[in-house]
Amino acid sequence: MPVFLHGLSTALPSHCLTQTEVRERAAIIFGGKYPQFDRLSKSFATAGIDRRYSVVPIDWFSDEHGWVDRNVAFIEGAKAMFLDAAQAALKDAGWDSADVDCVVTVSSTGIATPTLEAQVFSDMGFRDDIMRVPLFGLGCAGGVTGLSVARSLANGQAGAKVLLVVIETCSLSFRADRLQKADIIATALFGDGSAAACLSSQKPEGRDAISLGQGFQKMWPDTLEIMGWDVDEAGFGVVFDRSIPKFVTDEFATATQSALTASALSHEQIDRYVCHPGGAKVVEAIEGAMHLEQGSLDAERETLREAGNMSAPTVLFVLKKVLEAGHTGQMMTCALGPGFTASYLPVHVTAKAA
Repeated sequence: MPVFLHGLSTALPSHCLTQTEVRERAAIIFGGKYPQFDRLSKSFATAGIDRRYSVVPIDWFSDEHGWVDRNVAFIEGAKAMFLDAAQAALKDAGWDSADVDCVVTVSSTGIATPTLEAQVFSDMGFRDDIMRVPLFGLGCAGGVTGLSVARSLANGQAGAKVLLVVIETCSLSFRADRLQKADIIATALFGDGSAAACLSSQKPEGRDAISLGQGFQKMWPDTLEIMGWDVDEAGFGVVFDRSIPKFVTDEFATATQSALTASALSHEQIDRYVCHPGGAKVVEAIEGAMHLEQGSLDAERETLREAGNMSAPTVLFVLKKVLEAGHTGQMMTCALGPGFTASYLPVHVTAKAA
């Protein structure tokens, strides 16, 4: 049974942080106690990022924070972004919130129990028999995997309306107490954002038909240390290994071929790869590994430049740009995340009849 994308939206928090001011604030915070900061600070200039967005103002990062206030900020910021993204996606789909049969919520940057979709239940106006499917721990792969899970749920019940909401507040994990290289790189790369999508097996009328194929995942053994969180009394501490671009160069093409084979597709049939832009070097590595023309992943670079790496929702920002640019045909969404995992989902766009 085919599943179609009926609505897609993105949302950003209110605090816009330019890369210049983040670098200047990082120099104040790290410069006096981390001897390698001057050398690593070049990452701010080479990250391909002009600005990012945060659920808290920049002055927040100059104070010390522990689990409690980090998580309070997560819940407050994530709830606001949930409402913004979900309501925009429903409007795009022409759905009411009471139409939604199932909501899939993806986030890895904070903890909420009851989970976020329950926290906004009254504000959203969901039915009291809505199915809730929260997903945690997927990291940067969460956008593609979340879309795959939502697609499977929509595929399992004819006509069911499924809402996917993907939210990350990466900025709240910025740490100045550990003095690790990964913390500097995270400060140069990560921002906050959210995205939402509406899925159903009913074909939309009067618009492009965007159908979703079956998702595919590839996991590599003995790679837990490449990406993820360290957890301690202060909160989450990023694990972000320098080997990621080389890992992409060495492994991504083979994993992608497996995903294509599972979908009965070939590289030559793909009109556009839609990739999570983990960073400027990762985007370059993907282009090289897949033998794509250098610079062809323009929507990925534009998303990175405009909002940084937001982890899970970032690939949906890219997908939205690709669709708005009028691309049609066979696509393949892809993202890498902790595990270490590659997640894929084929997307086919058929333009509406004139």
